[in-house]
Amino acid sequence: MSDFERSRKERAERAEAHRAAADRQRSVQSERAQELVDQFVVDAVRAGLPTEELTARPWSGAGRYRIGIAGWYLSSDRRFAVGVDGGYYVLIVAPVRFGRWRTVQVAPTPPPLRVGEGARDGESVDLAVLLAARLRA
Repeated sequence: MSDFERSRKERAERAEAHRAAADRQRSVQSERAQELVDQFVVDAVRAGLPTEELTARPWSGAGRYRIGIAGWYLSSDRRFAVGVDGGYYVLIVAPVRFGRWRTVQVAPTPPPLRVGEGARDGESVDLAVLLAARLRA
């Protein structure tokens, strides 16, 4: 094996180790965030916080799609929500043909501890802050 091949193999192994560590960290954070979401659902139901049918917006921004899930929006722009099922939903989806007239399927995603992190607008907020603010509203 040449020095170049050995070096290339070592770099690939290091990259894989970093990727695995990042995946583990994301998984642990999602588990903690899911605990926050679950507690929010319990508190919201106990407080009698009214639910509404959640809708998603296509990337193009034109119109809203019904998704057949009841829950609570977490942000004023209605990008993030928690369903009564305890799922965390990101409500920006790919455009769907006839989506305005049909129910569009949106799957829950693992919740982050910091919502909006890495977005281009630079605005991010702790999930706990969003959930607490929603309970007060």
